Amino acid sequence: MKLILIRHGQSIWNRENRFTGWTDVDLSDEGIIEARNIGKKLKDKGYNFDIAYTSVLKRAIDTLKYILNEMNLDVEIKYSYKLNERHYGALQGLNKDEIRVKYGEEQVLLWRRSADVRPPALTKDDPRYPGNDIKYKDIEKDKLPLSENLNDTINRVVEYYNEEIIASLKQNKDVIVVAHGNSLRGLVKYLENISDDDIINLEIPTGCAYVYELDNNLNIKSKEII
Repeated sequence: MKLILIRHGQSIWNRENRFTGWTDVDLSDEGIIEARNIGKKLKDKGYNFDIAYTSVLKRAIDTLKYILNEMNLDVEIKYSYKLNERHYGALQGLNKDEIRVKYGEEQVLLWRRSADVRPPALTKDDPRYPGNDIKYKDIEKDKLPLSENLNDTINRVVEYYNEEIIASLKQNKDVIVVAHGNSLRGLVKYLENISDDDIINLEIPTGCAYVYELDNNLNIKSKEII
């Protein structure tokens, strides 16, 4: 069976070099092209899938829809906030270059790439707090982050993988997951048993697909990056 992991196409805040996190921004024009292109590439290579998983953020949802359209597929789609991008706390919406000038390159690198350092947290009276968003109305408030490090993101993504996605794989279904740079870094770290030190250097580009072929024990038989 196959497990296909795809990072969404470029968003408007990727283009503007902003910390995005859980902010629900649209794909850029380039991102739409990336989404369509990866769908075409998967179709041309003869890939297929039976079920799709994505986050509740529209840049991932729309990327999946463009892929499905290019591949002429109509499959069940499951949505979960556990596949959302890492929550960047009070950095969300801010320009990365301006933050580097204010706090220094070393501090920003720690916030962005370390496994265990959280950016400055939001407060619950901040308009950006997820508890103010109707998408999360059914989620317990103590499960909604004010900021996350990479380990926080990994924990929720791996939990979702083990609770939900594995069930489809065990039914011998080919699965596609369309998510985000950090949530996919977390899943790749888990699947490939990548160390904390090495995961810092892993960057998954927008519109990029990791295609894994798994054996019956869900061990990786082969991997292709498209």
